Amino acid sequence: MKALVLAGGSGTRLRPITYTSAKQLVPVANKPVLFYGLEAIAEAGIVEVGIVVGDTAEEIKEAVGDGSRFGLEVTYLQQDSPRGLAHAVLIAREFLADDDFVMYLGDNFILGGINQIVADFQTHRPAAQILLTRVGDPTSFGVAELDSLGRVVGLEEKPKQPKSDLALVGVYLFTPAIHEAVRGIKPSWRNELEITDAIQWLIDESRTVRSSTITGYWKDTGNVADMLEVNRTVLESIDGRCDGVADSGCEIIGRVQIEEGAEIRNSRIVGPVIIGAGSVISDSYVGPFTSISADCLIQHSEIEFSIVLRGSSIRGVSRIEASLIGRNARVTPAPAVPQAHRFVLGDHSEVQISR
Repeated sequence: MKALVLAGGSGTRLRPITYTSAKQLVPVANKPVLFYGLEAIAEAGIVEVGIVVGDTAEEIKEAVGDGSRFGLEVTYLQQDSPRGLAHAVLIAREFLADDDFVMYLGDNFILGGINQIVADFQTHRPAAQILLTRVGDPTSFGVAELDSLGRVVGLEEKPKQPKSDLALVGVYLFTPAIHEAVRGIKPSWRNELEITDAIQWLIDESRTVRSSTITGYWKDTGNVADMLEVNRTVLESIDGRCDGVADSGCEIIGRVQIEEGAEIRNSRIVGPVIIGAGSVISDSYVGPFTSISADCLIQHSEIEFSIVLRGSSIRGVSRIEASLIGRNARVTPAPAVPQAHRFVLGDHSEVQISR
């Protein structure tokens, strides 16, 4: 069995971060989202992985390399522009050959991995197996319709009037039957080849399509709120350790990871928190669910429930929360502006000025 990982796309919902960085490489708990998916694939016993890349191909290649760090053998597949998930299958035909495969969206996060899902697919081997989860707003997802016996009878991509609240999670499992399906569909109203249309083609051709409704944690990390939520979830499972240096003026509470080369001076750190190698925290407060990447500086400031990327500095800022701060950013107080009042007052006016 092989894996097809999608790591293209422009990441418009994460701008301005994704103007200069691939959305799949934005870190949660100081590790790129993409890496969690690759680790899950390796843990499921899959070795051969094709990664579909787009405009950020070089950055993805530099981060992942040949895949050996994950125990994988990686082949890169260039997509000229985002044309839909089914188009990714189409261009990966030669790599996939006639093998079964799992397709994994590189910006998705599934807590607990995919071992059981892969094992279930290999046992029953339907033409396709999809993962579903209940969501509050199905209009933002591919949506599945099930019959009274729980069988998949219909799929629709981002419907204006959803027939259910069951959204497709970004992990799909296929036999080679999907190749005929992706060749048999036409672009949607979004001018993309939709994987939902390809799976619907299988259903219409009386091929078996199974589904599993997951109850565990899943997120499409497509926006800042979801990134922060995934970061929070991952940090909840970390263990505390100090491989760096914390001086006697520090108060460290709860599960805090201080990586090698990091220095904490006269600061209060309340976990769960992770502080990257080479970062310096001085005279500051770092609160729960915060990830500080490598080579950052936090000085005379307060921050919590946030993600700070590599090389950034925060100096003299009284409070930051629920924020995603990009690489090499600088956050400082605004210059003090002399107060002045300007009036055009009518006759017999009375004005009160707050001090």
